[in-house]
Amino acid sequence: MYRTHNCGELRIGDVGKTVTLSGWVQKARDKGFMMWIDLRDRFGITQLIFDENSSSKELLEAARSVGREWVIRIEGEVIERSSKNDKIPTGEVEIKVAKLDVLNASKVPPFTVEDDTDGGDDLRMKYRYLDLRRTPVRENLFFRSRLAIETRKYLSGNDFIEVETPNLIKSTPEGARDFVVPSRLNPGQFYALPQSPQTFKQILMVAGFEKYFQIVKCFRDEDLRADRQPEFTQIDCEMSFVTQEDILNTFEGLTKHVFKTLKGIELPDFPRMNYDEAMKRYGIDKPDLRFGMEFVELNDIIKSQSKGFGVFESAELVVGICAKGVTSDYSRKKIDKLTDWVKRPQIGAKGLVYVKFEEDGSIKSPIGKFYNDDDLRAWGELYGAEKGDMLLILSGELDKTRKQMGELRLEMGRNLGLMKEGDFKPLWVIDFPLLEWDEESERFHAMHHPFTSPKKEHVEMMLNGDHETMKSLRADAYDLVINGSEIGGGSIRIHDRALQSKNFKLLGFTPEEAEAQFGFLLGAFEYGAPPHGGIAFGFDRLCAVMNGQSSIRDFIAFPKNNTGRDMMIDAPSPIHDEQYEELYLESTVKDEAEV
Repeated sequence: MYRTHNCGELRIGDVGKTVTLSGWVQKARDKGFMMWIDLRDRFGITQLIFDENSSSKELLEAARSVGREWVIRIEGEVIERSSKNDKIPTGEVEIKVAKLDVLNASKVPPFTVEDDTDGGDDLRMKYRYLDLRRTPVRENLFFRSRLAIETRKYLSGNDFIEVETPNLIKSTPEGARDFVVPSRLNPGQFYALPQSPQTFKQILMVAGFEKYFQIVKCFRDEDLRADRQPEFTQIDCEMSFVTQEDILNTFEGLTKHVFKTLKGIELPDFPRMNYDEAMKRYGIDKPDLRFGMEFVELNDIIKSQSKGFGVFESAELVVGICAKGVTSDYSRKKIDKLTDWVKRPQIGAKGLVYVKFEEDGSIKSPIGKFYNDDDLRAWGELYGAEKGDMLLILSGELDKTRKQMGELRLEMGRNLGLMKEGDFKPLWVIDFPLLEWDEESERFHAMHHPFTSPKKEHVEMMLNGDHETMKSLRADAYDLVINGSEIGGGSIRIHDRALQSKNFKLLGFTPEEAEAQFGFLLGAFEYGAPPHGGIAFGFDRLCAVMNGQSSIRDFIAFPKNNTGRDMMIDAPSPIHDEQYEELYLESTVKDEAEV
């Protein structure tokens, strides 16, 4: 028998019991006449004790021979600890060891396998099997498991059926780059790994399944950052005979359910904000509502004052935010540093104007020679500024300036500690544009994807409108945002062949290309396709946001690094020449060697 109990189970009521435990050596402390070992398994830690008075010489020698991460089994009596540890559940007891067996020795780990480790990201990813022994990482994966279980409970309780869709599908030109898989049996042809099960779940609606879900792996060959991975997981859902309102209510219910069940948090009803309002108030379509600092546009008052400051008066947009009570903390040096931050290429602003309303009633600003105190005080009234507040103002092209100010608002929120841990502010962003015009390629792109339906009142405009009309089309599309992170997005879908064909045409597909890529879906629409819509949640991201973390990596058992590599198994990697031949591919390794 390897164990009678696990290492997180024993309590003061177990004193006097003879038990068997197995696990890993977390650490050992040897005082010469007495020795302790912390034994760890997935359930917790139990302290073991050895002493010269009651332990044999052989047992003490065996205890002193073990090192960190050795796997051992012990037998002994549960006794009360003289020095209790209230930081662990087993802290009132320890095991007086009578027998110790080494089940497997361990090399010295390349980093400390503890909550606060000294291992860097790449090192921990290379030895992921050791990193997964650490409590924070292990707890993240346990949370992920519980979230999946609760998601399935909620959806199955609402009559959804879980259906698996294919992982080898057809490559499509829209969206991010596909990962492609050569077909040995079909020379020169390729499968693609799915970026989402989008068309398959729509086909399931045509087939009459009505409510579908799947916790599904998806794949995108795109540039990576902390909240992106080349393979990720979605809670993918679709429903028939529903309106946008039905879908929002259903998945607001799912979100409330998992927060209450897993975090003990009762979320209020989610506010809603249309896309245009979000961009005007926050400069971003996924605003963080944990703090204020909403935008105030100054164009009208700048125009009425007309003081010859061309940077403002010639700008398409002059917009600012008000940081409350910060004037004493923001010296000129600190403001210069903030100015440098917005001028970085990632943000792209040309400069930053500030107006400080000092505690003594004075007003300070680098544009004071253009605008007198009365002018600046009038600006402050628009923001509701008080003594101690500071305005931060940017100007320039409309869309670019809004985006820059949105980034500055978030930076100020971080700097001022306004993003409180444990504070969750969900939001539905609705009524997205259906299409966006790309000047470089001179064609429309789908704001969400090519299957998104225009709002009912815009269908006729889409079928018969001109080029400019298309820019004003709005979609029954929606995103769920929590604390500035997009958790999920979806839409009501097109279910009519003529309307779908029109959308493909607007997106630059010829009729032949549309038929070649999506003929199966267009054909299905001719056999009684019901009105339908759906949503997909980023499962990894939902895990991270619910736990107040920015990176999704530690909620994935075996993640990739920033270059898309699996450091543990060293993938991607070359394949054998024979495999190139079987797949009718040229070996780039061989070609380079010949060169």
